[in-house]
Amino acid sequence: FTSCCPGWVKFVESYFPDMLPHVSSCKSPQGMFGGILKTYWAEKNNIDPKKIVSVSIMPCTAKKFEISRADMEAAGEGIPDVDISLTTRELARLIRLAGIDFRSLPDEKFDDPLGQYTGAGVIFGVTGGVMEAALRTAVWTLTGKNDSSPIEFKEIRGFDGVKEATYNVAGTDVNICVASGTANAKKVMEMVKSGEKKYHFIEIMACPGG
Repeated sequence: FTSCCPGWVKFVESYFPDMLPHVSSCKSPQGMFGGILKTYWAEKNNIDPKKIVSVSIMPCTAKKFEISRADMEAAGEGIPDVDISLTTRELARLIRLAGIDFRSLPDEKFDDPLGQYTGAGVIFGVTGGVMEAALRTAVWTLTGKNDSSPIEFKEIRGFDGVKEATYNVAGTDVNICVASGTANAKKVMEMVKSGEKKYHFIEIMACPGG
C-alpha cells in the first residue's frame, strides 16, 4: 500500500491495523521534504535545524494533523519536519489580506536547492498518480528502457473510485489497484482481507479524486 496520504494512513491505523506491515514506510511529500530540509540541507549549509521554520502549502487538511506525528521528526525529538501546514485556500486568503497583486510583481527565478522535479512529480497528487510514477520507475529500473514508446498506464487514470489493471513488467504480470475515497478504501481492504482480490501494489488516497 502507498503511504503518501496521511488521511489514508490514519484510516488504516484506526480500522485495519493488522495491514500496517504492508503499508509503505515512505513519508508523505511534505514529510520527505521537511525531513530532508532539516537534516541534509541543514547540515550542508551548516544551519541549526532548530532555527529553520518549514512551511508547507497543501490542498489537504489532513496534512495539518500529520505534522504533529511523533514519526515526523527526522532531525531529532522535538524538531518537527514541518512546523506549519497551510491549505491552498488559507494561502489564498493570506495573499488577499496582504493585498498582493501577483500581476504587478517582477519576475524572479525560483529556488531549486535540490534540483528540479520529474514529470512524475507533477501527477503525484491526483488519484493514480503515485501508482503511475512507481510503475514508470519500475519499468525503467527493470528494463533499462525509458524510450519514446513506454508502457501506457491509461487504465489507472481518471476519477473512478476504484481502478484495476494488470501490466506486464519485465516479463512479470503485476496486478494493481487504485482507490480514492475512504468508502472505496474500505471496500478494497475488505476484498483483499477476504482473499477475493489479490494485488501486488495498491494506491489509496482518502479524498475522492486524490
